[in-house]
Amino acid sequence: MLGRKIALATLLLAVVTGAAGAADLPMKAAKKTSPPPPPPFFFVNVNSISYHYEFTANNPGAGQTPKHVVSFTHFDVWAYGTNYFNVDWLRATNHNAPPNGTPAAPCDFTGTSDCQAYTEIYGLFRSTFGWNQLSGSKMFAMGPLTNIEFVVGADLNTDNTTLGSAKRSIQGGLQFDFATPYKGFLNVGVVAYHEWQHDGFASNLPIFGVNNNLSGDVDFNTTWGVEALYSQPLGFLPGGLPLAFKSLLVMHGPKGCGEPCGPGPGLARTTEYLTQQTLSLDVGQMMWDKPGMLSVWGGYRWWKNKFGIDPDQFGGHFTQTVESTWLLGASMGF
Repeated sequence: MLGRKIALATLLLAVVTGAAGAADLPMKAAKKTSPPPPPPFFFVNVNSISYHYEFTANNPGAGQTPKHVVSFTHFDVWAYGTNYFNVDWLRATNHNAPPNGTPAAPCDFTGTSDCQAYTEIYGLFRSTFGWNQLSGSKMFAMGPLTNIEFVVGADLNTDNTTLGSAKRSIQGGLQFDFATPYKGFLNVGVVAYHEWQHDGFASNLPIFGVNNNLSGDVDFNTTWGVEALYSQPLGFLPGGLPLAFKSLLVMHGPKGCGEPCGPGPGLARTTEYLTQQTLSLDVGQMMWDKPGMLSVWGGYRWWKNKFGIDPDQFGGHFTQTVESTWLLGASMGF
């Protein structure tokens, strides 16, 4: 019996000693796996600077003038939608007195022959929130329809004319997105639109009489708006020539005078139509295999009832309410 106990004790000692020895042996560390990096906040982040020349631009009632335009544009895509921002610096080159040009204040009223050309800064942004992204599904993608989105936006501007334009507008509604061949797209937005302005002529010129707007504040009625953007790469061209056609359509419904209507300063407003078509050549892709780096483009703009001004006013016909001009420009992305 004693022998069996000694043998058992010896066995247990060997097991314990072996375990202790094993604990002293070097062990290979478990391989640590790093967590995947978080996805970027913006899936797409594109910026560009561009210049274009407008050959026969005009301001209603002030005359026709060429314009130099320098623009900064930003576009991004994030988890729930998109953001677009653009700001233009516009310089009118014809500084003759009306009705032959668009000079800066005060020449646009006094008619002085030696005038300074006017300058304008115009900015806008648009943001969308996709129903597919918000719902975490593809239930709003059917056939060519790829998404339905909430869309909101705002515009603002300033210039150095007697009008002292200070446009402030907001809009909101729905946008419908469609796919077109060769990775093109068509986006159509239907919105409610509200605009505020400034009327420097009304505030500075009491000659307009009882309907004068001494404050210069202009607050238009809320109206409807439509914005459509069509972008179509011409992928069917031989040799893969990187040409793309783009078309823009903007419509705003009648919005009232925004201030006491004529024969004072308040101008009657009607439905406004703006359409612009451009043809763009991606030089960066063609020359250096870097799409979007550099492009050159030409286009045409037709703007009827510009700023919504009705040519048939209380006191007679209002001139230069239609803009028709060719455009030529270049853009550099970064």
